[in-house]
This record gives sequence, structure tokens and C-alpha cells, in this order.
Amino acid sequence: MWDEVPDPVPGEGEVLVEVAAGAVNRADILQRQGFYDPPPGASPYPGLECSGRIVALGPGASGWAVGDEVCALLAGGGYAEKVAVPAGQLLPVPEGVDLVRAAALPEVTCTVWSNVFMVSHLRPGETLLVHGGSSGIGTMAIQLAKAVGARVAVTAGTKEKLDRCAELGADILIDYREQDFVAELKAATGGAGADVILDNMGAQYLDRNVRALAVNGRLAIIGMQGGVKGELNIGALLAKRAAISATSLRARPLSEKTAIVAAVREHVWPLIEGGHVRPVVDREIPLPDAAAAHRIVEESGHVGKVLLVRP
Repeated sequence: MWDEVPDPVPGEGEVLVEVAAGAVNRADILQRQGFYDPPPGASPYPGLECSGRIVALGPGASGWAVGDEVCALLAGGGYAEKVAVPAGQLLPVPEGVDLVRAAALPEVTCTVWSNVFMVSHLRPGETLLVHGGSSGIGTMAIQLAKAVGARVAVTAGTKEKLDRCAELGADILIDYREQDFVAELKAATGGAGADVILDNMGAQYLDRNVRALAVNGRLAIIGMQGGVKGELNIGALLAKRAAISATSLRARPLSEKTAIVAAVREHVWPLIEGGHVRPVVDREIPLPDAAAAHRIVEESGHVGKVLLVRP
């Protein structure tokens, strides 16, 4: 249900954005369930990304003007009419993308670019395994990896989802309900495995992910949908000279988010504006119906992002 609350006031280095659209992320669902509190100082309302127009500049905010169309990475507050955003977390709406669909971009581009490229250093010719290839993050990871010349393997739970991944460029399609992703990946790579794995499952996949890694492979864990505690075979990790990283985006300090957003603007935005990468949107739902949008994401029948559009 809607509540009337005071408009946010942009602080030092912030701008006020009138929201056109936001997007549902699993973190929003966890927050609703009481498992994922906002970081200190963040808005108490859900919503980790939005698109809209700047309506006011706070003191010290530079590089932007009232009326600019933007999309933004948020620590919270996107399920609202207005939200205050640090200027370093703003991105211009890319050419060729409308204002509403731009809301599908900030969280996925920042998550994928920071983990797959800034941390795991995926290179042309390497193999990336993406778990949940049909998710918002998965659909972006496929496209960005293909754009830089990598080979992409994905897991998904239905043929329809795998077909959509193939349309985006995925080379190796694995039905995790029917197939062993370790065996399938090894068979498809001549026994080598994946150079980089982007994992949203956590504990449930930890052992198999290590077995699926190539020598010098990098495992990037970005979620805990499969649990938080797992057993790690350090001997296998040592034998492969492999590395594991685990990151979240929401609680990072402003300086780190600003650096990630700047890298996304430099490297990803030209790919979007050149038509090589696009936001994948499953459907648009009026923001007052956010509960229905949450149910859609919880049921996992969607492909790409579910957007919340202000009426």
C-alpha cells in the first residue's frame, strides 16, 4: 500500500530525481521479508535502481542539471515518486533506450561489470559460466561477455529460458534440473572448465563450482539463494590455482560505487548505444502493484527484469 511521506531532501553532493520507473531485485524481496536491512543512512524504502528526471540539485552536486534524464544505482528508496541520489551514482539514459526501460540497467550493469570484469578480469577467448542465465543479471552477463569476445555457458531451469539465453548469444546451454552442470561444462570445453563463474547460489553450488573451474579460474559469488554455509575443498582450489571472490553492491562505500558507475559509463554505455547490448525487460507493472511484481520474481518465471512504472 502507498504511504504519504515527506519528499527527500538532497544532501551534499546529491541530486533529487523524480522517478519514472524502478525495478524489482531479489534484495527488495529479502528486505520485505526482514532479512536485508538497508545500510546505515540509506532510505528505509525498497528499490535499488530507478530512472527519471533530475528536479533539484543539492549543495556541491556538479556535472548534472535540472531536467536531465538519468538512471541511478541506489542504496534504497526507488519505490517512490522521488529519491535523493549521490551524483556519482547517476548515469545518463543511453541513446536508443527509453526512459522507462533505462530503469533495468543500473543494478545489472554495475553488478556484472564489477564482478566479471573489474574483479574476475574476464578476457576475450575465455569461458564464462553464468548461473541463472535468464535472470536480469544473467541476461546482461551473457551480452557483455559476448561483446568482449568470451564464450558463455549458462544454467537455467526450462527450455524456454535456455532458448532466450541462446538468443542473447549463450553458447553452452545447461538445464540444471536435468543435467549436471560440471559434467556438461567439462564436455563442452574439452575438459578445461570455466575461466570465470558468476554465481548467485552460494553454498549449494560451492563444491561443484570449484570442480567446474578451469586452472587459474575465478569464482565470483554474488548471491546466497542456495544457502550461506558450504564446505570448501581447499586442495582442489590450490591445485587449480583458483580464486574466489564474494561481493555485494548495496553496502559498498560511496567511493567504490562511484568508481564502478564510472567504469560502467566508460565501458558498457558505448556497447548499449552501439546496439551490441540491450536491457532485457520481462514486463512493466504499475508501481502501486509492487506486491504482484514481487510474486512474479519469487515464482521465477520471468526472463530479464520486472519493472515498476509510476502511473
